[in-house]
Amino acid sequence: MLRGLRDAGRAIVDYALPPRCPACGIIVAGDRQFCLACWQSLDFLDGPACARCSIPLPRALAGADLQCGACLTNPPPFDGAPAAVAYGPAARTVALRLKYGRRLGHARLMARLMARPLTTLADGGEALLVPIPLHRRRLWSRGFNQAALVADELTRLTGAPHDHHLLLRARATASLRGKSRREREKIVAGAFALAPDAKARAAGRHLILIDDVHASGATLRAAARALRRSGAVRVSALSWARVVPEALMTGNIFDFATLDSDISDQIMTG
Repeated sequence: MLRGLRDAGRAIVDYALPPRCPACGIIVAGDRQFCLACWQSLDFLDGPACARCSIPLPRALAGADLQCGACLTNPPPFDGAPAAVAYGPAARTVALRLKYGRRLGHARLMARLMARPLTTLADGGEALLVPIPLHRRRLWSRGFNQAALVADELTRLTGAPHDHHLLLRARATASLRGKSRREREKIVAGAFALAPDAKARAAGRHLILIDDVHASGATLRAAARALRRSGAVRVSALSWARVVPEALMTGNIFDFATLDSDISDQIMTG
């Protein structure tokens, strides 16, 4: 009886406010589902990648434990920084609608596609998810931290615990948009600090930074340097979308055979 009433109520709501594709906005079959065109436009970053920074590498290097030239020259302070998808129109829209459009349900959608790379990254270890923190002024004005919302959903999906307060934003920083790499590094230098008891909380753990977009990587590098001081056995990063040079775009289509049917039903409709 109650289930019938819930189904009827949902049908009424869907008729009045039909679910829409989170990227383009056209009507779809269910909540948090991409339309077929937007789904096919996503470029999944699950191919060969640099062993240190996870930038995509040519398929000819599949299986090789190689590092890219940038990491050989200047190794980043993290051990792996995969992302679910390349930063493109659909991925960008989802991230922006979460951050600035208050579409909080998009955090669940993003986490569902980040869960598989998280499982690979964690590799059965004592992983602890650490969202990139916002400065208190930014948090007050926005009302939420999008990285923390994604971390919450990843915990719900995978069981990996999270710690929202292990890493602190020590000072506010200017926008990195339009800045050169050197300028970005200077802006975020010293922007992060550890909680007073961070060493006790991080002891023996694999800390995984969680963020929405990996652009130049300046923020992730600054945060990882701070986490390194906690004494964690390993520090990595995981993002929803990563800016990838066109020459390295994988063109990968997601393999539904490796995805649980209940999850696939939620993220794509055709």
